[in-house]
Amino acid sequence: MGPDLPALEVTPKQGEESFSQSGSPLSTSVRDFWRWSSSDLMSNATRGILAEYIVACDLGVATGVRAEWDAFDLTTRSGIKVEVKSSAYLQTWYQRTYSAINFSIAPTLAWDPQTAEYATEKKRQGDVYVFCLLHHKDQASVDPLDMDQWTFYVLATRVLDIEMPKQQKLSLSRLLKLAPVQVSYGEIDTAITSLIKN
Repeated sequence: MGPDLPALEVTPKQGEESFSQSGSPLSTSVRDFWRWSSSDLMSNATRGILAEYIVACDLGVATGVRAEWDAFDLTTRSGIKVEVKSSAYLQTWYQRTYSAINFSIAPTLAWDPQTAEYATEKKRQGDVYVFCLLHHKDQASVDPLDMDQWTFYVLATRVLDIEMPKQQKLSLSRLLKLAPVQVSYGEIDTAITSLIKN
């Protein structure tokens, strides 16, 4: 068995950092990697991370580096734990029709990156969910960077725990029946604070 290894401290990259070989810089940079790996903002994986970033910007907490393995996605400045989920009608692949809108709400076992251990109880980890819908339906003009093409639905986790304690997925129609707070970009932080206070 090897020694205990503490979690690595990750600092933000600037984009200019070069790959290297034998101590010499190569012509490829971190920015080149970002361009190659993350330009498809419509892909499910990248769009999910983009949605987290958008919500983090609204909350004023888009600092440092995204934590990949935290039990929940974001923490507001007042300490409210936030889960961010995204869905979209359009994909980058060929579609015969629009994608059905579904969001993951599965209870999970929290993993602690500081101890590398899982919790023993499955539950929803956040205090509140922000469901991010890229609602735009025109392929020629879809742009995930345009906040007017998104709708955000804010719902307290306690509502899900009461109404559907073990459900894994949530359709848009079922979400709307739960009476979430529907907001635009710039209103998410206020909606979360109001929900948790009530």
